Amino acid sequence: MAGGVAKAERRRPVDVEGLADDRALLGRAGTAERVADILRDRITEGYFPPGARLSEESIGGALGVSRNTLREAFRLLTHERLLVHRLNRGVFVRVVTVEDLADIYRVRLLVECAAVRGLGQGPYDEGARAAIGAIEAAVRSGETAVRERAWQELSTANIRFHQGVAALAGSPRTDELMRGVLAELRLVFHVMDDPRRFHAPYLTRNRQIVEALEDGDAAAAEQLLRSYLEDSLAQLSGAYARLIAEG
Repeated sequence: MAGGVAKAERRRPVDVEGLADDRALLGRAGTAERVADILRDRITEGYFPPGARLSEESIGGALGVSRNTLREAFRLLTHERLLVHRLNRGVFVRVVTVEDLADIYRVRLLVECAAVRGLGQGPYDEGARAAIGAIEAAVRSGETAVRERAWQELSTANIRFHQGVAALAGSPRTDELMRGVLAELRLVFHVMDDPRRFHAPYLTRNRQIVEALEDGDAAAAEQLLRSYLEDSLAQLSGAYARLIAEG
């Protein structure tokens, strides 16, 4: 496993030219938090793939920020488990381990299922209906992506679906937790070579979950969601382990 991670890190060059377009997002105060937001988005989009080494000089120059600001942003993202610092080698986008993947799903089962269960039986109040509406919008985005064969957009729509499920808890802290967990999960998806295979089969199940929520049947939605997550982990873990072992 460790050998596969090391090989992945050696192989992946990073092109930072596109970061210059993000420079305007920083405004005059290029704070570490804003830099971290930009880099987090770029990592989860796959712009910086798992195993890529992040150059302080190149990234700092592209964003127009100081080395200290960039290092603080790196520290924040390392805390979020998106980056890893390797002594005398630099900072790299993490390659998630198979053990990490199992733990990610453990957290998802705890948080997402609890968020759905907490709704109870409908009818729901205005806030809950709005949250369910956001989940339904994510499902529609996924269905559009399938029709257009836009598989990366399907992946993004699926992540938004699960962010929406977690948001049913109505907790900013839960939202923040799931943002990190799902960003880490995207690192797994970026290694997989066929996003259609790992997302399209679950779109129908997303639709079933949101329909149960719209019917006010949280118990049925939770059961569907739990089965969905367990099947997803089983499908991903074996394939991901083989890819990581191959480097």
